[in-house]
Amino acid sequence: MSIETITFGCRLNAYESEVMKAEAQKSGLENAIIINTCAVTAEAVRQAKQTIRKARRDNADAKIIVTGCAAQTQARDFGDMEEVDLVIGNNDKLKAESYRPIAFGVALNDKVQVNDIMSVTETAGHLIDGLDGRARAFVQVQNGCDHRCTFCIIPFGRGPSRSVPMGVVVDQIKRLVDNGYAEVVLTGVDITSYGGDLPGMPTLGRLTQAILRHVPALPRLRISSIDSIEADPALYDAVTDQRLMPHLHLSLQSGDDMILKRMKRRHSRADALGIVDKLRGLRPDMVFGADIIAGFPTETDAMFENTLRFVTEADLTYLHVFPFSPREGTPAAKMPQISRRIGKDRAARLRALGETQFARLCASRVGKTESILVERDGMGRTEQFIPVAVERGRPGDIVMAEIDGISADGLIARRDKVAA
Repeated sequence: MSIETITFGCRLNAYESEVMKAEAQKSGLENAIIINTCAVTAEAVRQAKQTIRKARRDNADAKIIVTGCAAQTQARDFGDMEEVDLVIGNNDKLKAESYRPIAFGVALNDKVQVNDIMSVTETAGHLIDGLDGRARAFVQVQNGCDHRCTFCIIPFGRGPSRSVPMGVVVDQIKRLVDNGYAEVVLTGVDITSYGGDLPGMPTLGRLTQAILRHVPALPRLRISSIDSIEADPALYDAVTDQRLMPHLHLSLQSGDDMILKRMKRRHSRADALGIVDKLRGLRPDMVFGADIIAGFPTETDAMFENTLRFVTEADLTYLHVFPFSPREGTPAAKMPQISRRIGKDRAARLRALGETQFARLCASRVGKTESILVERDGMGRTEQFIPVAVERGRPGDIVMAEIDGISADGLIARRDKVAA
């Protein structure tokens, strides 16, 4: 075995795992497992520790390196695990030199190599030319977060917001297109805060427009999760470009004003509904997903019902639902908690509603002709990110197909109505 990476959490972690693997190989590291952790929930941390123990049982001679957000916020917890050889902080995990002490047998004073993430002020252009086994490429344009939502530990795992210069992003996307990628996803921790730390303070909207203008050969551009209240006028203008995919994921968290206030979110229920309406007015085929926390401290039945109603009023389709998980060191952990059982029940109700919403979207596409990016043999995704079974095309191809029916996972394309 050379180097294996195991990734928990967000799309940004998936991107960074590819960078980490390349940097570790550059350092000369061999026979190692790098586990890139997530700190969003206590369950994510538990799963990471479970995976570490299993990795050691299955690979007695491998070096086990732990990094990521949970390693940054709970460094000593991971360092105290006898299965772990090295703990690397979130900023240093993307540097080849961080892997050299263990690669070349240099004695370490402490296997926990984690620095103060809050002192980091720059985002280096860690560029890769593609992701192994993926039809679409993810491009990190931003890292960190300056906000302090009461439930969130991530700013302490990722540090302050910092952005990759526009020219660096555009050049990377040009390389990805030259390497055959037909779809690129812009990703980060809080990408709607993009540019506030750069000269001239460019915005996410201006970056999006620059990509569409300067990379005309890119067929499809996606934006990952956004904080909708930070959307700038240029982003609304960019939405009308058909190469920007009609699917946005909102960092919503709740559909109740009191809970939003206690979360220290910067939008109201009306704000979020208004933004959805405005975007749909500009792009009628736009679909929306959302992150939602179920069972936040003090959430009453009536408050939860407000969130359920929001899902249908905004016609949300893809729901990413978390039962509330108190994270030590956050204000929400000190608020009056509701029972875990209630939180899990509410999360289940939200997921069920999300499945109903998704089924309605799928039913609405039957009989229509869709542009499909083939991800693997026999499967792809439409512009609205709906999975579709398709018989033609190689991974990375875009094919046109008429939708004949629906399945448990999404859509089914007609075999006799697929054209390259």
